[in-house]
Amino acid sequence: MKPGRVLFALAIGAFGIGTTEFTPMGLLPVIAEGVNASIPSAGMLITAYAIGVMVGAPIMTLLFSRFGKRAALMMLMGIFTVGNLLSALAPDYYTLLASRLITSLNHGAFFGLGAVVAASVVPKDKQASAVATMFMGLTIANIGGVPAATWLGQQVGWRMAFAGTAVLGVLAIATLWYALPKGERGQVPHVRRELAVIARPSVLLAMATTVLGAGAMFTLYTYVAPVLAELTGASDAFITLGLVLIGVGFTLGNSLGGKLADWSLDGAARIFLAALALIMLLMPLVLGSHVGAAIALLVWGVFTFAVVPPLQMRVMIAAIEAPGLASSINVGAFNLGNAVGAALGGAVISLNLGYAAVPMAGGLLAAGGLLLVWLGGRGKASDKALDKATG
Repeated sequence: MKPGRVLFALAIGAFGIGTTEFTPMGLLPVIAEGVNASIPSAGMLITAYAIGVMVGAPIMTLLFSRFGKRAALMMLMGIFTVGNLLSALAPDYYTLLASRLITSLNHGAFFGLGAVVAASVVPKDKQASAVATMFMGLTIANIGGVPAATWLGQQVGWRMAFAGTAVLGVLAIATLWYALPKGERGQVPHVRRELAVIARPSVLLAMATTVLGAGAMFTLYTYVAPVLAELTGASDAFITLGLVLIGVGFTLGNSLGGKLADWSLDGAARIFLAALALIMLLMPLVLGSHVGAAIALLVWGVFTFAVVPPLQMRVMIAAIEAPGLASSINVGAFNLGNAVGAALGGAVISLNLGYAAVPMAGGLLAAGGLLLVWLGGRGKASDKALDKATG
């Protein structure tokens, strides 16, 4: 396998998944109107997708692990393609909700198995950067795919945005077929043994950190369109520009996160979560102007996605005997965080606390994630001391 070709193919799949995951944020008001739902109800489409990823990640990973990596990844992108087509054809809110659930089933297993493949084609000291390269497709989707789908949805209709995203699924299938060798047939996983690894306190604590880090992101990102409209007086064009700036920030942050995670996983997680908490708590002070909002969105995007590579690798290292399942479940943990964040942001709005309180609520979740990293570090220090005393 050629590492560059493999990572590019994985990034193409990540690009498609990122486009379908994040597009509803920019089209939330349009979709809500199209299916006769309120903004908080439309936000549940994002929550439902996140829950589907969380539930589907371990199940789909265990089901598809018996196939070769190339076949498994291609079949997962097939589910992605069908789900987006169903979303484009959905006649009402509940059908669209079900279609989003179907689409979400591929997400966790694709990134989980993909992360294992990415890490396997590079030297050990470059594994975090390799995983970050795969996730680069997800971040670039926020520069090109999401703004393009948002513009298409605003101009032609949100259904065409989902239809266009389905085409990306077909492209990803073709790229994976070309880049990955057929390889050996997978093995039926030892479910009980792998679940025992996942149940370790260190693994669960690392996953809980992922939940809070992702929750911080999605508290704001889910409602970024109405937040900008309310606090900044943003037009549709500025909201699209804001999404592009967030995507640029995601891409820069993903690269930065991968490089710093190769240096220190816990150190990188602490730095980025602390910065994210501070930025989100201060955001309401600058969202009143277009210039302030543009700068804030870019900087927020950098630190929001910089946490992804260290959080993903922390779980894979903690559960080294079951990296595929752990990686997939951690992607599910990211999406549990998405659901928590979307629900928290919706609650803030529903309780009439004001749109300025939305990013502040996310900042508190980031601070909670920082606390868990600190607790995890203390646990490692205690384990080392015990090993030394008993060794």
